Amino acid sequence: MSEETPGFEEKPDVPADGTPEETEAAESAAKADGAAPAGDATDVALLAQLDQARTALTERTGDLQRLQAEYQNYRRRVERDRVTVKEIAVAGLLTELLPVLDDIGRARDHGELVGGFKSVAESLETVAAKMGLQQFGKEGEPFDPTIHEALMHSYAPDVTETTCVAILQPGYRIGDRTIRPARVAVAEPQPGAQGKAEESDDSEKDSE
Repeated sequence: MSEETPGFEEKPDVPADGTPEETEAAESAAKADGAAPAGDATDVALLAQLDQARTALTERTGDLQRLQAEYQNYRRRVERDRVTVKEIAVAGLLTELLPVLDDIGRARDHGELVGGFKSVAESLETVAAKMGLQQFGKEGEPFDPTIHEALMHSYAPDVTETTCVAILQPGYRIGDRTIRPARVAVAEPQPGAQGKAEESDDSEKDSE
């Protein structure tokens, strides 16, 4: 029975008469067998790092998409506010010009809009129209309290509903926004006229 000498490592069996190439090949095979488990561990670590990188990329992509959405909303809000501020400024300017436009209208009605004054007045009206100012209010149209302001009231036999019979001051709007209602005189059907009309219709039906 042989005893192992301490301090010496056991090496793979190599034929005593083997060549140096055979000895080196045997040692390389032994090293490869021992390194295999370390290679598997390295692959697992790399896969774990890859998963972490993918997770981080997904999170950063989501953050970027949220930032882009917030930026688009911000741009739309700024543009909307810019348009609103512009409309308010234009409305304020044109509101200050309404008394001048009223004077031009009265001068035109009285035949006083002549000469250089006529040219200046028409230029001012053209500029106001280009800025979006629209005049409204006509005689004979039904009274609408949302766009008309009744300053005078009367009864008339020839109307079937509350009607604007005179335009005292035209109304003005910018787009859908009314900056001054039309000031009008209105007439309502005479009391009892509706009942008389119904009685007249019934009489005609009976005579038939």
